[in-house]
Amino acid sequence: MSRKMRVGILYGGKSGEHHVSVTTAFSVIQAFDFGKYEIVPFYITQQGEWRRGPLLTAPVSDRRALMFGVDGGAPAVAGPGTAEADRDDAGGPPAAPVEGRRALIASFAGDGDGGLPDVVFPLLHGTYGEDGTVQGLLEMAGIPYVGAGVLASAVGMDKVVMKKLFAEAGLPQCIYRHFTRTEWEKDREEHLLEIEVSLGYPCFIKPANLGSSVGISKANNRAELIAAVELAFRYDRKVIVEEYVNAREVEVGILGNDEPRASVCGEIVTNREFYDYQAKYTDGNSSLIIPADLPPALSDRIREMAIRAFRAIDGSGLARVDFFLRREDGAVLINEINTMPGFTPFSMYPLLWKESGVSYTELLDELLRLALERHAAKQRLVYSVDG
Repeated sequence: MSRKMRVGILYGGKSGEHHVSVTTAFSVIQAFDFGKYEIVPFYITQQGEWRRGPLLTAPVSDRRALMFGVDGGAPAVAGPGTAEADRDDAGGPPAAPVEGRRALIASFAGDGDGGLPDVVFPLLHGTYGEDGTVQGLLEMAGIPYVGAGVLASAVGMDKVVMKKLFAEAGLPQCIYRHFTRTEWEKDREEHLLEIEVSLGYPCFIKPANLGSSVGISKANNRAELIAAVELAFRYDRKVIVEEYVNAREVEVGILGNDEPRASVCGEIVTNREFYDYQAKYTDGNSSLIIPADLPPALSDRIREMAIRAFRAIDGSGLARVDFFLRREDGAVLINEINTMPGFTPFSMYPLLWKESGVSYTELLDELLRLALERHAAKQRLVYSVDG
């Protein structure tokens, strides 16, 4: 009998989206076929400490098992987001942390603990996980991993660079302005006037490098704009301000490497002012309409634009591309691309593919296959010059 594929699940992370990552990891581990895969959990605390748990060879029955251990064995991973996570007496002591930054790559070797993962699924959202940093670590370790590479991950996280590449690809988008904290503090009045003249009110203020709508605000006047910029600077050194667009929000899932394909379109409907963190994860008052009620020709055009956006950032594996469908004139504007979208069974990305004929478990299988395919292609490259 052939050995099961060993899959490292990397989750948590030093990010404002830490808890989103934990929820995603829980759902993904539950969905794996344990007859085909061995699962190795790697949990990163919000302080950046790495912890490795034992191999998981049976389905995780509940969230506490993921956090503290399975099958009556030693605790697996310290549980984030709970009081128990910081206590040694909660279900036993947490797994020993990986000592020192120099040991990060060595941690994947799994000394005495089953060996190197065949592939890693980095279920990390936001800073230090979705921005190319972990992807670079895995590249250096020579380990295949699911999703976008270093460049695409970094570009997909930085909304300013992303938008510049979208413009280069001829993708229409809303008006925006951006600045760093240093630029803001040096000449705040100039930036305020530029925003008021070019964008007007209301407008949206976002950290340039974060997702899950963390740190995003809507400003209706100058006082709210100033407060929103200061809030965004809590999460990033660079802020982007975008014009308000009265629009429907349509999203498309992308799956593939060099020959990506697009899912059906889906639409988000919320009764909040905008689709913020609470709307996504806490209040339960948002609806996902899949497929979106769109004319076939318009749906096809949006799906084609999504593939262009994916290629514009040199994406691989998966992505979710978000659009505005402006109500006043029907214009399609690209909003952003997310290289590691939410992945619970109730998240938009897997639901889009379910409606497109790919089940949650099949989607996991395909993403692992794409990760190995991309890694094999990179191994065929020559990294030395003879003579």
